[in-house]
Amino acid sequence: MPTLLRQAGAGLRALVLFTVLLGIGYPLVTLAVAQVPGLSSRADGSVISSADGTPVGSSLIGIDPVAKGADPYFHTRPAASAQGVLGPADTSTSGGSNKGTFDAKLTATINQRRMEIAVREGVAPAAVPPDAVTASASGLDPDISPAYAAIQVARVARVTGLPTTQVQGMVAGATSGRILGFLGEPTVNVTELNLAVAAARQ
Repeated sequence: MPTLLRQAGAGLRALVLFTVLLGIGYPLVTLAVAQVPGLSSRADGSVISSADGTPVGSSLIGIDPVAKGADPYFHTRPAASAQGVLGPADTSTSGGSNKGTFDAKLTATINQRRMEIAVREGVAPAAVPPDAVTASASGLDPDISPAYAAIQVARVARVTGLPTTQVQGMVAGATSGRILGFLGEPTVNVTELNLAVAAARQ
């Protein structure tokens, strides 16, 4: 019996110790580190705000705008969760289609996207870049290629009435280069870009 009590006491002490360390101490340390300058923005969800300081989204999540009438904004990559071939995406669902290159339905969807984007942007189908017609793994990718942004500039400038050079400057401002100068490809953050367009229209 004394042995049993000693074992129960040791187990209880270990439970209390690890509850304090891992249930209270570790989360508090993690929270403190997350508030270090330079880390806090990412830890809080990379929230971006409008000119008046109102949170409007995250730079990590691409939300494809749904135009009512004339279409004044840049578009993200398509999403597998979208009901139509071009969207809008269901932002509550993240994931790819898991379809391979030999899937006839996927090929037909890509070809349909290419034709619809070509008509929307007034370019030849061959000018539509691959990322414009293929969904990302997450389905909520906020980044597009500079090539996809470039073919949308003329439409955005025409609909918004902004000078083409100003819209091109906004694209440049939302463009990130290669990591360390040689890893990956340059990307354009559509969420940040559309905020810049909205601010310029006011």
